[in-house]
Amino acid sequence: MKRSFKYRFYPTDAQAVELSRTFGCVRKVCNLALAARAEAWKARGERMGYGQTSAMLTAWKKTEVGKARTRVARIHARIADRRRDFLHQLTTRLVRESQTLVIEDLTVSSMPRNHELARSISDAAWRELRSMLEYETAWYGRELIAVDRWFPSSKLCSACGVIADAMPLGVREWTCESCGTAHGRDGNAAVNLLAAGLASAACGADVRPHRESSSRSGRSVAKRESPRVSVGIPSR
Repeated sequence: MKRSFKYRFYPTDAQAVELSRTFGCVRKVCNLALAARAEAWKARGERMGYGQTSAMLTAWKKTEVGKARTRVARIHARIADRRRDFLHQLTTRLVRESQTLVIEDLTVSSMPRNHELARSISDAAWRELRSMLEYETAWYGRELIAVDRWFPSSKLCSACGVIADAMPLGVREWTCESCGTAHGRDGNAAVNLLAAGLASAACGADVRPHRESSSRSGRSVAKRESPRVSVGIPSR
């Protein structure tokens, strides 16, 4: 006795997309092979076997892969041009509107090793941004100050000068245990970098504050007012 079984499954949305894509590829390959066989029979009265069809499909795949790579390369080039244009406009505006710019001397080459931040860091093109700032500040006669990479800009309380014991990258907001001031990580780092950069520009002071525990009060780096000063790349 012969038996038959019927099965039905209900794919998720993601599975449905993958199935549709797979069936679409199979349909295109099948139609291409059938068209080639029909053309060979109509033009030359030749029957194409499996080997000939397979070789034809392999050659077609190489051609399509080459076309896809060319399209991807063009897309990447277009993205790079747009990013470069954006960075040029941004740096030009910052330099024209400011007499002094303060940045943090980050080790950009090693930062993409952090898998959680690699994509964002690469998209931001920090190295190219700094290079543009360097030559544009020199061109316009402005001053660019790079604060030491070990300066604890994120952990230093800009209100009382106490340095927090630890500040993981996942912490975006924190409260100083000494004075109770609430900080946004990037905003607090920007204030500290500005103060450190101005102190260094004014008197060549060491921009590394004396380390204090969170239970003791400390002093922040001396702040000096300067007109129209911008801060870039504030967070570490």
